[in-house]
Amino acid sequence: MSNRIEKVNSLLQHEIGKILLKDFAFSPEILVTLTRVDTSANLIETKAYISVFPEEKSEGIIRALNKSVYDIQYKINRTLRMRPIPKIKFIKETEIAKAAKIEELLVKAGEETNIEKKS
Repeated sequence: MSNRIEKVNSLLQHEIGKILLKDFAFSPEILVTLTRVDTSANLIETKAYISVFPEEKSEGIIRALNKSVYDIQYKINRTLRMRPIPKIKFIKETEIAKAAKIEELLVKAGEETNIEKKS
């Protein structure tokens, strides 16, 4: 990944995060996190990965964010001085769930190893 793309990703993640925090009033029992931003090499599209807890609320949150993407895009266009500004698409983060599953399996394997050592 080029240095320019990394800077664009960092800048967009910061700006999108500020907008989500300031302009969206999610329910207090829902935790919404912008985990990462991935911009295409030609700066046409940005995928903003969103993690939602509890998991069953994620589809509705992603749908609502994608409905509001034009307002978010407009605010970023006004704030940033770079051109072109990539089109934003919100996507459900799946890497965190995979990492949690791997961690769970490692803990379970560690417990089984401790049980075998005691026997």
